[in-house]
Amino acid sequence: MKDRLVELALKARENSYSPYSGYSVGAALLASSGKVYTGCNVENASFTPTVCAERTAFFKAVSEGEKSFEAIAVVGGREDTSSPSYPCGVCRQVMREFCDDSFKVIVVNGAETEEYTLAELLPRSFSKLSVDGEKHR
Repeated sequence: MKDRLVELALKARENSYSPYSGYSVGAALLASSGKVYTGCNVENASFTPTVCAERTAFFKAVSEGEKSFEAIAVVGGREDTSSPSYPCGVCRQVMREFCDDSFKVIVVNGAETEEYTLAELLPRSFSKLSVDGEKHR
């Protein structure tokens, strides 16, 4: 499944709207239902309305009723995928809203892929549990 997610993320990257940074990103999100949701980054001249590929995929999935996820593949860069494109802090926090510590984040680094858990990328994070006054996950 990892290879399929990377393939779909590469395809989603083709739709990136990134005229300001030239940094195009694609993402493919695997829901627990087995359905895959893709997204690309969409920039804006005033920058703050810009949305990342990862959040696009999550918001598409949630808007269609999905709330449980297994993994996401992220592919990006200026001209190629020779360096990894890690999710930004905002995207990591959005992932945390819907995913537990074991959620897989697959990042393409040239011909190689790196795989992390969400806990590795966002340790000691805010979650539903921490907001409700219980321990941080």
